Amino acid sequence: MSEKASSPGGPGTANGGSAGDPTDSRPGGPLPGDGESIVVPPSILKQQAGWGSPGDGPRPRTGTTVDEAPQIFASNVRRQDTSEAGYYENPPSVGKLGMILGTVLAVLLAGSAVTLYLVNRDGKSSAASTPVDAAPTAAPTPTADPVPPIKDSAKVLPTVTGDFGKKAVITTPAEAADGTFVVKVLSEGSGPVVEKNSWTSVDYTAKDWTTGKDIPSSYDEKGKPQIFQAGTDALIPALDQAVVGKKAGSRVLVVAPPAAAFGAQGNTSMSIGAKDNLVFVIDIQRVNAPDAVVSGTVTPPPADFPQVKDNGKKAAEITPVKGAAEPTELKSHVLIQGTGPKVESGEKVLVQYTGALWKDGKKFDSSLDKGQAFSFSVGGGQVIEGWDKGLQGVAVGSRVELVIPASLGYKDQAQGDIPANSTLVFVVDVLDAGVG
Repeated sequence: MSEKASSPGGPGTANGGSAGDPTDSRPGGPLPGDGESIVVPPSILKQQAGWGSPGDGPRPRTGTTVDEAPQIFASNVRRQDTSEAGYYENPPSVGKLGMILGTVLAVLLAGSAVTLYLVNRDGKSSAASTPVDAAPTAAPTPTADPVPPIKDSAKVLPTVTGDFGKKAVITTPAEAADGTFVVKVLSEGSGPVVEKNSWTSVDYTAKDWTTGKDIPSSYDEKGKPQIFQAGTDALIPALDQAVVGKKAGSRVLVVAPPAAAFGAQGNTSMSIGAKDNLVFVIDIQRVNAPDAVVSGTVTPPPADFPQVKDNGKKAAEITPVKGAAEPTELKSHVLIQGTGPKVESGEKVLVQYTGALWKDGKKFDSSLDKGQAFSFSVGGGQVIEGWDKGLQGVAVGSRVELVIPASLGYKDQAQGDIPANSTLVFVVDVLDAGVG
């Protein structure tokens, strides 16, 4: 399943939107250099293929087959920085002369528009003011079919067998689906309720009702849970809307007509037709509010580590140890040991963090001050190298302290409140991990 642009959730279809780019709040600010680049290994690109937006043209096949690892339902696409007015701040290849000429042209065009208005107002236009050969106005582009209301039943429904946490067996009836958008709780969990904007990870089994073909599942070999922010149109409505209001630990049946899935375009890369109804069985694994933190028994750091004071949902206080030698290599200590799966390279991870300077403990950034957890792909170069290396292998639900030398941080470049050649200290809560 996925966040906008690729996977069984693919981007939201009929009512596509965006929850924003989480990498905008990168810990410590942008990485050094003229711009930001995301280096995506071929293995990740292979995972991401196949779940394009219905508005996109057919995606070229990458050579993967439906028997391989499941497709991902979403991907993040960074947009270029814009001003508050929505225009590009620094358009490429435009010098001062170009901007001056552009301004003059804009003034001339504005003057022409005023003249046309004065000539044509009150219906007093002349024949000369109407181009004889003007092309007819193009018909407006038709909008996507509206997403139908969610119901908990329909005339006929698939049957589902299997337990929560394991791949479901979906059997579709001989009758065709009647077009109802169904969301039905098969078994209710006891965890927190998924609210709009909650970070949610789910496992899923999927089937095309119309063709009877299975859709790759997160329970397949090498499959991983899908992680996304619910109710933000990050996924197709069949996934994004279906989990809102449900509890963690629940198994949910979803029957999605085209308008709640990939719309009238279908999804050619997954062999899903324009009129195909899809069936999902969703297991809601974990739910985290945007300001969530981990909890558990704290193991104090070693004597030569900066000491950490927990402040709940406020930024942690980090106090350097006087006389301690400044490290030249990455060091880490698990403050709270989680019990979830271990973070792997290429996964999307959800964290809360506080960052401070080694030399004096001065805080320079914290996601807790913003009330919004931060997500990124581990090992993808989206964050400093010390994070990419230090969070691999950490169990979900853990709190870890990372001491990162300048060589794995911002090196010899100053970054906001971070002086050049600074050793950094981070306290990081690993809330969840999966694909997205």
